[in-house]
Amino acid sequence: MKKSLLVLACTLGVLQAFSQSSEKMNNIKVNILSPLVRTGSVFYERKLGAATSAQLGVFYTGFESDGVQLRGFGITPEFRFYPGAKGSMEGFYLAPFARYQNFNISDAVSKGTLSTIGGGLLIGGQWIFGRGVSLDTFLGPSFNVGDVKVTSGTAIEEPGSASGFGLRAGLSVGFAF
Repeated sequence: MKKSLLVLACTLGVLQAFSQSSEKMNNIKVNILSPLVRTGSVFYERKLGAATSAQLGVFYTGFESDGVQLRGFGITPEFRFYPGAKGSMEGFYLAPFARYQNFNISDAVSKGTLSTIGGGLLIGGQWIFGRGVSLDTFLGPSFNVGDVKVTSGTAIEEPGSASGFGLRAGLSVGFAF
């Protein structure tokens, strides 16, 4: 317990030291819409240049659709271009992204794994308020290709949201420093 408190205090101290600078170089965010589909999403964005940044997102889900249960994770790297006057990390942006997902999949009689790879393009806006509270909203098309490997039982029909065309959307809040 003492070690956990020490680590937390050191982390907060480092974040406070970084936040003293007026230029925000990093942003840690969570998607507040993810829990609606039994998912948790965390993002880390890093400023690269005057109008660019890179973001890495990870998620874990325990989602069920049409009697098919998915449990697993995904990794989403993206490159962001901020064309506005405010520069990178704030304002309107375009973001091509890639995504890898790996799930355990099961229905009433079968079990297996599902892996997908894909990508898409987001249009979004990000604002940083006060000492670094951030709000990021995004929307865009995506496409994934998946492969189900049955480990027991008969064939499993993958949910429609796992492969093919889809829509990626979110509303994230976080802390820029």
